Amino acid sequence: MMLTGLLCGALLGFVMQRGRFCLTGGFRDMYLTKDNRMFYALLIAISIQSIGVFALIQLGLIEFSAGTFPWVATVVGSFIFGIGIILAGGCATGTWYRAGEGLIGSWIALFGYMAMSATMKSGALAPLNNGIKKVEAPANSIPDTFGISVWPFIVLLAIITIVMVIRTLRKPKVAIPAMKPKRSGLSHLLFEKRWHPFFTAILVGLIALLAWPLSEATGRMSGLGITTPSANILQYLVTGDSDKYVNWGMFLVLGILVGSFIAAKGSREFRFRAPDAKTAVSSFAGGILMGFGASWAGGCSIGNGLVMTAMMTWQGWVSLVFMILGTWTASYFVYVRPRTKAKLKQSASLQTTTT
Repeated sequence: MMLTGLLCGALLGFVMQRGRFCLTGGFRDMYLTKDNRMFYALLIAISIQSIGVFALIQLGLIEFSAGTFPWVATVVGSFIFGIGIILAGGCATGTWYRAGEGLIGSWIALFGYMAMSATMKSGALAPLNNGIKKVEAPANSIPDTFGISVWPFIVLLAIITIVMVIRTLRKPKVAIPAMKPKRSGLSHLLFEKRWHPFFTAILVGLIALLAWPLSEATGRMSGLGITTPSANILQYLVTGDSDKYVNWGMFLVLGILVGSFIAAKGSREFRFRAPDAKTAVSSFAGGILMGFGASWAGGCSIGNGLVMTAMMTWQGWVSLVFMILGTWTASYFVYVRPRTKAKLKQSASLQTTTT
């Protein structure tokens, strides 16, 4: 049954690679270019998963407990994670699928992410990780906090998502010269045609929904998750404890790598690309911050930003907000400030030349 994790991960990796489903770029573009399409795509995936999962819960097919809300850890950890994904050049899932494309910088970030996640969960920093989570609110479920059904929240989310998507689709499109297809039929659709982010989001939402019954069939009472499974790989390699660390989630993240590799090879996008020294250092530092922040926050852009939001928890939505704020903060220092300094320097140089 654990091999279903490999299949689910392969589907996710394939879809995300072909659809360029990158939440890091999406959050960054909201700030830099005022482009919200990827954020709206995320809302589509959240809505689909939320409707499906709560339907399965009401049918008694799966179980879910929101637990408590470690709000300090969620706020601080998500902000740090947001900074880390800019430095690493991709979020947790994005780093996995880009590693499958042959991007060496993503492998460097991935190692830092796995190492810090393992250190936080079972290593020297475990007391720090567990200590901050003791500051918590008793209720994590948003519907339980207000004492009402979850469905009004789901309907509200679905309406907002539909409105934003329709408004976006109605905007005038920039004309892009069409290239003559080199393939035909299914091969063209799978490996050559550019996938729309909204179509990709629908598939991601369905895969996220599929993950729940597949995972719970193995005793893992959760959906998609990246941080703990990534840490489990390193923990297993170091300890050899297969009973504790080899699980559905571990096969899931390995499947993302496999699926992305297949997609990249099929679309002729796979090639090894080595970063320069500065990018390598930034990737590793970003991976470290990703592992640190996601461990504190209890999830990454998938675990919190996609799954816990769909489950209508405070942890998910608060995490998403501070993750985006962390991304915007890092984007200012990495992209905006250097450009501003360069423009001021160029202006000063022109004035000196003129005088």
